[in-house]
Amino acid sequence: MNIALIAHDNKKILMENLCIAYRHILIKHNIFATGTTGQLVEETANLTINKYLAGHLGGEQQLGSQIANNDIDLVIFLRDPVTSKNYEPDIHSVLRLCDIHNIPLASNLATAEALLLALDRGDLDWRNVIRQ
Repeated sequence: MNIALIAHDNKKILMENLCIAYRHILIKHNIFATGTTGQLVEETANLTINKYLAGHLGGEQQLGSQIANNDIDLVIFLRDPVTSKNYEPDIHSVLRLCDIHNIPLASNLATAEALLLALDRGDLDWRNVIRQ
């Protein structure tokens, strides 16, 4: 499966820790991430990451394009819901595209862990049937 990772600045360490803890699951899949998040995860979790541009420099649009083309199967987007971002419309477009294309989306640690464990159990295989 193709898994996308995005993390706001205040959530990057949390994303690194998540990827270290679930490396045994993530290593079996193709991982995509926005620039800085991808670099950090690649270094700390020792995973191969296909990196987009930094989110605010167009990485979120690159991800959105892949979602729209059905090239992403799962998104983990650890968001900072407290701090307002000046590129908020780009963030909402990724969320909207996940809803339109029925892409499982985790926006917090608990949901990310649940999706990764479901993926490991094979519970997300239904997506291939629905897409076709």
